[in-house]
Amino acid sequence: MKLFGIILLSLVGLATGEERQRPNIVLLYADDWRHDTLGCAGNPVVKTPRLDALATEGLRFTHACVTTSICGVSRSSLLTGQWMSRHGNRGFDMFKTPWAETLPALLRKDGYWTAHVGKWHSGQLPKDEFDFSRVYGGKHWLKREDGSEIHVTRKNQEDALQSLRDRPKEKPFFLTLAFFATHAEDENPQQYLPQKESESLYADTVIPIPATANEAAFRKLPPFLQQAKNEGRVRWGWRFDKPEKYQTMMKNYYRMATEVDAVCGSVIDELKAQGIWENTLVIFTTDNGYFHGEHGLADKWYPYKESIRVPLIVKDARIPAARRGKTDDRFALNVDLAPTLLTAAGLSVPSSMQGSDLAKLYRGDASQEWRIGFYYEHPTITNKERIPSSEAWVMKEAKLIRWPEWDYEDFFDLKTDPNELTNLIKGPRSSTEIHRLRLMLEAGRNAAR
Repeated sequence: MKLFGIILLSLVGLATGEERQRPNIVLLYADDWRHDTLGCAGNPVVKTPRLDALATEGLRFTHACVTTSICGVSRSSLLTGQWMSRHGNRGFDMFKTPWAETLPALLRKDGYWTAHVGKWHSGQLPKDEFDFSRVYGGKHWLKREDGSEIHVTRKNQEDALQSLRDRPKEKPFFLTLAFFATHAEDENPQQYLPQKESESLYADTVIPIPATANEAAFRKLPPFLQQAKNEGRVRWGWRFDKPEKYQTMMKNYYRMATEVDAVCGSVIDELKAQGIWENTLVIFTTDNGYFHGEHGLADKWYPYKESIRVPLIVKDARIPAARRGKTDDRFALNVDLAPTLLTAAGLSVPSSMQGSDLAKLYRGDASQEWRIGFYYEHPTITNKERIPSSEAWVMKEAKLIRWPEWDYEDFFDLKTDPNELTNLIKGPRSSTEIHRLRLMLEAGRNAAR
């Protein structure tokens, strides 16, 4: 009996040890990066060596997308695991979902030490709900208390490293490092203001012009997006309307991306120095995609691929060795991240969350059933002339877009028209597929509520 008791106590101790080995979680969350703003994604210009290396240790999703392509709404979707229709943030306000049902709240309740560094953009940050918080954004250069300036990305690095060094070592932790870069400083004529030491980067590089960054592609947009008040066209004028301006803006954009990559590397180095790299789940992604002049547009919002596709790299000890360094082309959504991380931490996912656990994919189960399409939604911002509301049913082979305020539809056959240039809604092809996508869109809209 005494031996049995010793064995039992040993088993309890092992179980407790395993519980203490719940993964630490680091979410590296950039701003306004599209899916191919990575060297490992085939970008011929931008240098992202640290994120490329992260992808070799994890898995990269090539068709990761957001369900709403705008900063505030997308961030709320990440925190709540919900579509906009359910969490209720239709711009930059606090979501309506109870805080207790969010990713950071559930992790903290279960014993995680939680930290948020950088951009928030979903109403007022509830600071008391985090153990460590430093919130800022909107400008590339910030004033310190002593009057000196610091670049926002450098401050991201300082605060993230401080959080990692000051955290209680006996607890698992959840750190969100929410960069402001590469978001433009909208009120500044220069738009993108990298750090001085980055000026030599890309100096002798000619940035390729996208194939659809031309007047002909712009004239294929819905008529209301061709109006002067369309914000995507307004910002194109700020950034891309002249060849030399395009080169300047894109070089500075890529410089800021490389700066973010370096900070991601410094965070990874700190995790390794602390001896916790192997037990830390790391995700790199962004809040939305971005037009680099395609369709004659800038920024995001609209349901075209440049706007809704984002990078997503997951490094998780549970990824089988044979899957590491690979890619997965199934649809992964921003609403999937909260359920994925909660499940990785051994927690139940609230029924209010609408996403799915991505580990079902990256563990390599080829037979796993998964979504073949998804519902996209975007609210009106200011008015229908500036940023009209839109919704879409998105698949790899086809896409149906509705612009409800304009009573207008787009239908693209992505097999033959991957750049989404030719609207076939009134074309000669059979209406059967269009009708099928309309039904899917309606079902998706209802499910998102």
